[in-house]
Amino acid sequence: MRTIKGPGIFLAQFAGDAPPYSSLEAIADWVAGLGYKGVQIPSWDGRLFDLALAAESTTYCDEVKGMLAGKGLEITELSTHLQGQLVAVHPAYDEQFDAFAVPEVRGNPAARQRWAVEQLRLAARASRNLGLAAHATFSGAFAWPYFYPWPQRPAGLVEDAFAELGRRWKPILDAFDEAGVDVAYEIHPGEDLHDGVTFEMFLGAVGGHARANILYDPSHFVLQQLDYLGFIDVYHERIRCFHVKDAEFKPSPRVGIYGGYQSWVDRPGRFRSLGDGEVDFSGIFSRMAQYDFPGWAVLEWECALKHPEDGAAEGAPFIRDHIIRVTEHAFDDFAAGSADRAANRRLMGIAAADTP
Repeated sequence: MRTIKGPGIFLAQFAGDAPPYSSLEAIADWVAGLGYKGVQIPSWDGRLFDLALAAESTTYCDEVKGMLAGKGLEITELSTHLQGQLVAVHPAYDEQFDAFAVPEVRGNPAARQRWAVEQLRLAARASRNLGLAAHATFSGAFAWPYFYPWPQRPAGLVEDAFAELGRRWKPILDAFDEAGVDVAYEIHPGEDLHDGVTFEMFLGAVGGHARANILYDPSHFVLQQLDYLGFIDVYHERIRCFHVKDAEFKPSPRVGIYGGYQSWVDRPGRFRSLGDGEVDFSGIFSRMAQYDFPGWAVLEWECALKHPEDGAAEGAPFIRDHIIRVTEHAFDDFAAGSADRAANRRLMGIAAADTP
């Protein structure tokens, strides 16, 4: 077993134009002061990181790592959540997702998709140059508008959607394989990969690709009323990234899982700062230790009520206190004896004469 690394923090929700959030060095000072040991970097935010340069220059990567190391920080993973979303976009969401791309490809879905794929390829090389083992992203979606089976879905629609999703992602997964980096898809409503079954469908579409893995975030499972502890039992061999994010689900006589088109504050299922929701993090961290999770515990702050600075300040000690320093020996080793096969046979009632 190994001890989970952490606490880490995803910088996407904190980056901004005002100091200390406007540059990687300044925001690194801020999070280091809060007690974080790792940062997950949103690769699309040029204020913090130059993805294209990182893909080509080991010197730049070494400079970034060195600057962070001087503050007691490491890079946990790069993120291409926004670019990954654009690998597969249903036309219903074209206008909404256009803002995720650079201006020159907006309004042109084909050009936008090509740009997104190239961004993922850059991320594979950048992750290799940074010495990272995993990469965080979204899958995008073709079938999501049809998640509820009314009107009845045409035969083969879902199968065709996943086949196309797999066709688009397989070359990207191959590029990450060449770089020696796992792709961890955040299992998330709005993506075609939004629960265990859909991840399995995607895995089938990419031929069980070894680099197709999971970013585990229990908050999205609370909102779906999915067994988030059992999910780790089933899929732990594919979990490569971990967002530590809290949530709660409080149904009423008026609204349930689908949310009634309400704002985040008024939805029965809503994200909360760590410790303010209902996620059983003790159970999660125990399973992560049990299954030898190889990565980082990374705060993703999203809360409908609390100020982000307070959520960030509370997140580091919360994660630190939940990380289990795994034991190197069994608690009852003191009572163990050395191996004695003859004694074992006597304890089983097998005589020496019965030995084959």
